[in-house]
Amino acid sequence: MPDAHPPTAVSSSPAAIPRPEYPRPSFVRQDWLNLNGTWQFARDPGDSGLERGLVTSELPERILVPFCPESELSGIGDTDFHHAVWYRRTVRVPDAWAGRRPLLHFGAVDHDATVWVNGHEVARHSGGFTPFTADLGDVVRAGEEAVVVVRARDSARGPQARGKQSTEYANHSCVYTRTTGIWQTVWLEPVAPTHLRRPRITPDLAAGSFHVEVPLAGRRIGHRVRGELRDAQGVVVGSSVSADFDLAPRLVLPLPSDRRRTWSPEDPHLYELVLELTDPNGTVIDRTVSTAGLRSVTLDGKRILINGAPVFQRLVLDQGWYPDGLMTAPDDASLIRDIELSLAAGFNGARLHQKVFEERFLHHADRLGYLVWGEFGDWGAATGPVSGDNQQPTAGFVAQWLEAVERDYSHPSIVGWCPLNETRQELTDRQSVLDDVTRAMFLATKAADTSRPVLDASGYAHRVLDTDVYDSHCYEQDPEVFRKLMAGLDKNTPFVNPQDETPQSTWSLPYRGQPYFCSEFGGIWWNPDEARAVGEDRLLSWGYGQRPRDEEEFHQRFAGLTGVLLDDSGMFGYCYTQLTDVFQEQNGIYRFDRTSKLDVERVRAAQQRPAAFEADGTQERP
Repeated sequence: MPDAHPPTAVSSSPAAIPRPEYPRPSFVRQDWLNLNGTWQFARDPGDSGLERGLVTSELPERILVPFCPESELSGIGDTDFHHAVWYRRTVRVPDAWAGRRPLLHFGAVDHDATVWVNGHEVARHSGGFTPFTADLGDVVRAGEEAVVVVRARDSARGPQARGKQSTEYANHSCVYTRTTGIWQTVWLEPVAPTHLRRPRITPDLAAGSFHVEVPLAGRRIGHRVRGELRDAQGVVVGSSVSADFDLAPRLVLPLPSDRRRTWSPEDPHLYELVLELTDPNGTVIDRTVSTAGLRSVTLDGKRILINGAPVFQRLVLDQGWYPDGLMTAPDDASLIRDIELSLAAGFNGARLHQKVFEERFLHHADRLGYLVWGEFGDWGAATGPVSGDNQQPTAGFVAQWLEAVERDYSHPSIVGWCPLNETRQELTDRQSVLDDVTRAMFLATKAADTSRPVLDASGYAHRVLDTDVYDSHCYEQDPEVFRKLMAGLDKNTPFVNPQDETPQSTWSLPYRGQPYFCSEFGGIWWNPDEARAVGEDRLLSWGYGQRPRDEEEFHQRFAGLTGVLLDDSGMFGYCYTQLTDVFQEQNGIYRFDRTSKLDVERVRAAQQRPAAFEADGTQERP
């Protein structure tokens, strides 16, 4: 389903605004103002800007928001460390917003942000991947100017959720150029003093209904919340409830049997959900539009079922990096193209790796029937060599992860959560910080969402005995050796990291018969340009294992490795590393600029034969 009633941003020249599309497609209001574009900017290497009066000063440089200063698209392109940076912009709140409170939204600012408006501090936020909002209703009104100042701090040392950002000056191995400051859309929208907050939309396939939890802000005496589900034929069902009694009123929207249509990769059907808040006079004071998909995810022994049927998850590792924008896609079309490239290569989904992707990516995944695992960019907690306490994730990891889960809860394309990745640490008889934080993130996810499975940590350090899903990472390049390593799942003795590296140590609690998949494999190091080079010119890139001699050897290896996992009836899926090259890591199906470097049809053909996991499946239920 395309954007439902796409709103029009207030702007005299919207074509000149980078990333002009509505940034929150799962919760759309009609009125908004895009603040992307040219901002004043200052580098603050000593983090002394507050003392030097930068809150009230003009700034010397110019930057194009929402692109970070390390990126080419920002107009700065400085890849050195930025311990603190400052932004400044003046915006006039539209006259038409009179009587409503302006909300200032930030899609993501890396890493710690403080925001002032007209000299008043209005927000603080920690975490580089998740959104935050400042209510400006007590600071500025319609028709007035707001001077917005942002300071972003981004430490290069100490525990901090960085994802794939390098802690060294240069890129190396599988870590990349840093992102500092604003890297997603900044925008304003007006709301009534009492207004809707982002709903939590839970599909109930067994009952053929949706449960919608609607948090509210402000006084609600005499107010009502009503919701309507719509499809291409019009209104399907509606419901209304008083807003007086509950902090978050709940609607149940049962679908008539003849209008029930499940969301699946083959048929990614989305309903439109319209929510309205009315005052005691029956006047609509807030209206939003969302989308909803009717689908279920459940566990059955070692199987993960989607809508009651086994769907083999042919996933690809997607880092979400771009040559010119780094973590920020240059335009919305680039997000769509990445999904389409993955589908063209035979994948039906992705692990969104070491990054909380911007919400528009998930919107397109919903529309295109693309299965995804929501993940967190947790790398940055390691403080030294592998030991019993080298991982030191902070309480902030839990808070930031919960913000991500809350933002993305209602997207049907998300079929699982994974808060941590490759937390390499030995398991001892002492409780460590990693043990505590891993369990906290697992339990917090389970409490926030009872509708999806949770994988405690992808690869290496499973610290939660009752994790819903178990996995491993294995980059063995010989298909026959890989087959022997992956054998044993039918006997409940699957491959467990790090037995391929340090067999004498234990990093994970034992496997207990959960659904299992090899969630990283392959990573075949292939660059056709370097394959034709000689000498030192062949040492410019990085990848896993021995490079193939030619493209034919790549395809034989790819088909062999994927075939091992397709043939295993206990394996519910896999995740191949990776979709695109990223800087020096050249093991993608496509180049970093998304151009082809392989015969994609052969990659697709290798994956399209039926998986053993699907051979004895339950038929999808109506």
